[in-house]
Amino acid sequence: MEIRPLHTEQDYETALGIVSKLVDADPEPGTPEGDELEILSILVERYEAEHFPLPSPDPIEAIKFRMEQQGLSVPDMQPYIGNANRVYEVLAGKRALSLAMIRRLHAGLQIPAEVLIGTA
Repeated sequence: MEIRPLHTEQDYETALGIVSKLVDADPEPGTPEGDELEILSILVERYEAEHFPLPSPDPIEAIKFRMEQQGLSVPDMQPYIGNANRVYEVLAGKRALSLAMIRRLHAGLQIPAEVLIGTA
C-alpha cells in the first residue's frame, strides 16, 4: 500500500477508483484494506474540499429547507422569527434576520449560525 497526497486530477481519479473497489469489498476496520480505505477517503475528502468547494446556502433558503424537512408552517416559525407578518417578510427577503432571530433559529432548529449570518 503506497499512499501519497493527491496533487493532480489524475491522482484524485486514481484514488476514487481504489476507494470504489475497496468500498465494494467492504473491508473490516483495522485491517490493511480497511486502513487504506480510511486514509484514501480522508485524502479524497480533502482534495474535494480544496478543488470543489460548495457554496454556502442562502440564509433564507436554509430556513425554507429546514421548514420543508420538518414539515413546519408559518405559525411554527413564529417563536423563532416573530408574528406571522414578520415570518412572511423574512421568507420573502423583505426583512433581514436580526441577531435575536438568528440565535433562536440556531438554537431551536439547529441551522448553523454561520449560514444564517451568511458567512459560511
